[in-house]
Amino acid sequence: MTSPLDSHSTPQLARHFRMQWEEAQQCHVLLYPEGMVKLSGSAAEIMNKINGLDNIDQIIAKLETAFPGNDLRNDVIEFIQTAEQRGWIKLAQKTESAPS
Repeated sequence: MTSPLDSHSTPQLARHFRMQWEEAQQCHVLLYPEGMVKLSGSAAEIMNKINGLDNIDQIIAKLETAFPGNDLRNDVIEFIQTAEQRGWIKLAQKTESAPS
């Protein structure tokens, strides 16, 4: 069983991966040196919000604003856990500076 994510973690696309629209596939894909991962529409929506700046809570809030009336928290967290396990994204903790 996977451990719960810290909702203050900030996901970013892992090195060697690039997301783009692939006309031939008619979907968004993750490209990497060894191949390509086709993304579903919902996976692409989540990946489009992963910018290395917003934490998981902020990403969920943006998606729930874009798709009102939907509680997307569990689906987004499940996808982010899967994407991290597959090496598509990395999670970073925002650290606060110590007072000087």
